[in-house]
Amino acid sequence: MKVNILEAHDRYLHLKKQSFDISACCADLIKQRPFGNHPFYIFAHARTDDDGVNKRLIWQPRLTKPKAQSNSMLFKAYPGTDNIKVIWMIPDRNLWGQYKKGNVTENETVAQSIWDFRFNRNELEQPEKDDLSDIQIDSIYRDLGQQARRKANNDFMQNSSVVS
Repeated sequence: MKVNILEAHDRYLHLKKQSFDISACCADLIKQRPFGNHPFYIFAHARTDDDGVNKRLIWQPRLTKPKAQSNSMLFKAYPGTDNIKVIWMIPDRNLWGQYKKGNVTENETVAQSIWDFRFNRNELEQPEKDDLSDIQIDSIYRDLGQQARRKANNDFMQNSSVVS
């Protein structure tokens, strides 16, 4: 097979650009502090649009660790610090071979994530040692629900006074 060096270089640059986008998306979510100062997971997973062709990456902050799945990434963020822990980066199954040792797109984190997903999934999905307890998580969700209700009531009252 003959490889076009310019095409390979363009793909390599695209891959490097994606890595930058990943850190920017994580940083943006951390700045939003969706759960205050509590550490949280950032679960990125691809979903197909309604047209059945195009895909988009959903960035979801979570307090609990999701099940591992292909075509997803999981990070743990610590607001107030610049620490982000990479839990896994598992590409779509048909791309797994591209991350092998010796390839231009070789990536140790991705290769380890694929191996763990295939052979060590139970450990990959275990809660992290610093995860919050179920009681703490319920309390945070309850507080967020109360804040949302208060905001909705305030918005309703402001809109009602404008109509009157």
